[in-house]
Amino acid sequence: MQRQVYLSGQMVAEADAKISIFDSAVLLGDTVTESTRTFGHRPFKLEEHVARLYKSLKVTRIDPGMNAVEMLDVTLRMLEANLTTYGEEQDCWIVHNISRGLSIPGPDPTVQRSGATVMIYTQPMDLRGWARFYTEGCHAVTPMSRIVPSQSLDARIKNRSRMAYTLAEMEVKLVDPEAQSVILDIHGNVAENKGGNVFVVSSGVLRTPRPTNCLAGISRETVMQLANNQNILVEQTELQPYDLYTADEVFFTSTPYCIMPATKFNGLPVGDGRVGPITQRLLAAWSELVGLDIIEQATKQLSRSAS
Repeated sequence: MQRQVYLSGQMVAEADAKISIFDSAVLLGDTVTESTRTFGHRPFKLEEHVARLYKSLKVTRIDPGMNAVEMLDVTLRMLEANLTTYGEEQDCWIVHNISRGLSIPGPDPTVQRSGATVMIYTQPMDLRGWARFYTEGCHAVTPMSRIVPSQSLDARIKNRSRMAYTLAEMEVKLVDPEAQSVILDIHGNVAENKGGNVFVVSSGVLRTPRPTNCLAGISRETVMQLANNQNILVEQTELQPYDLYTADEVFFTSTPYCIMPATKFNGLPVGDGRVGPITQRLLAAWSELVGLDIIEQATKQLSRSAS
């Protein structure tokens, strides 16, 4: 059975989901996006993701042709249609990509020949690439490239233009093929990872950059909520590489893996070089929140692929 994709008013088979080469998504990378995931086949904070999507749509002046309630309803129907294609222990992404529609090359890129192109689909949640990092930690590395300044493109607009992130990832892979990027802004402050936010723990305080040079991540928000529930002090502040070098713990947050510990930064150990206790507490709290062992789910995928 093929998965279904919602494409501008229609449910179509995944193999038949096609858009024009003249769509603004293709011609201009003019697309806003959201990525949600399920836990035990239940979408996690889908309403919050849709709400953020509509903020991006408003700022970019893209009219999707439906309101947020209708978007949520369509998304849940699409998910329900696809759940039979996923195993009992398998979760999935829920992805929204919305472009301005068919574009006309010329002096005015805002001219359209159609309404918005609305693309919603699911994909299997493949966690194997992150699985080892839960227990070993990853190597966080700063690339040469800097994050796109918010004065040019506000980081709170979640968009599909990923060239800057991809180039940064290529640069850190020159240092370590499995490195994960800590991208700095033009002032040398820590901004974000290619698809996530950055946290440090120093003297028991959890610290993360303000959402002025990074995405206001929903996983970021979840970690701060979990920390508050556990009476862990949280600060949103400026961070520089020095703060990561001297931190007791460092981790990333993002939709697929939730929390990814980093035990090395630019070749030096973070803290004692092991996944720290506060990182472990927050991972356990997230697992409890969703009723699923996050680490176990990822490691099971890895062990099945190795067997």
